[in-house]
Amino acid sequence: MTSLVLADHDNATLKEATAKAVAAAHLLGGDVHVLVAGLNCGPAADAAAGIDGVAKVLRAEAPAYEHLLPEPVAALMASLAPGYDALLAPSTTNGKNVMPRVAALLDVMQISDLMNVLSPDTFDRPIFAGNIIETVKSKDAKKVFTVRPTAFHAAGQAATAAPIETVSPVEAPAISAFVGEELTKSERPELTGAKIVVSGGRALQSRENFAKYIEPLAEELHAAVGASRAAVDAGYAPNDWQVGQTGKIVAPELYIAIGISGAIQHLAGMKDSKVIVAINKDADAPIFQVADYGLVADLYTAIPELEQALATAK
Repeated sequence: MTSLVLADHDNATLKEATAKAVAAAHLLGGDVHVLVAGLNCGPAADAAAGIDGVAKVLRAEAPAYEHLLPEPVAALMASLAPGYDALLAPSTTNGKNVMPRVAALLDVMQISDLMNVLSPDTFDRPIFAGNIIETVKSKDAKKVFTVRPTAFHAAGQAATAAPIETVSPVEAPAISAFVGEELTKSERPELTGAKIVVSGGRALQSRENFAKYIEPLAEELHAAVGASRAAVDAGYAPNDWQVGQTGKIVAPELYIAIGISGAIQHLAGMKDSKVIVAINKDADAPIFQVADYGLVADLYTAIPELEQALATAK
């Protein structure tokens, strides 16, 4: 079984989720190739070639691929599909945008959020916000997956780089165009790749309290900042901080949930974290059921005490 993994990148750098999708592809057996579609994406292609177990990198350059618009990239993957048994992409914003279109073009079922490979045609995936793990068997000749990055360890670095082959762009429907983007710049780690995440909930009560209590603690711990959906909906935190079923899926080494009750929607995005610490004044909050360590306390008292203890420990 030969697999093709769609790389997630910004042309200059390769996202770690790509290496995790490669690890998933290895479980299917056979060779693993990586498709890097972009513009001036040589650095990303070189990084993909350095992933352990990658047999070949396909590099496609065209203005239509610069921002990974889903229609042209899906058309490219569909054109390459005859040479592969499985097509995969990490369950990132780009992967979720492209792969359903690939599945539609190939007229096959997509298997979303792949968590485990039981056999070449049988797989595990989460449903009901991750509360149930479904085992599915696919009879499709070609398998199309999005891969949940938190379920796999990233493939390591190869001793020798894989060969890079140039592939020609294909004609794609011009039904969408890139207009612009506004990127949030921060010295803190990216949320989905951070080793430590500090998240706040609706109990923070205001954007000012997020800035006063959550962000300084995150800076002290060199952590990313997250938020519950309730906090985002209330305007206390920006949308790109949202952790949960409708936000980002994270699995850091340490997840600190502050003033978060632990609704199913939020737990679906962080319950795979290695160590979970919860701070909430409600002793019956559901978050304590998944927490490794819990502190029943008022966050407005506990957080300054925690910051002081961290400062003293330095």
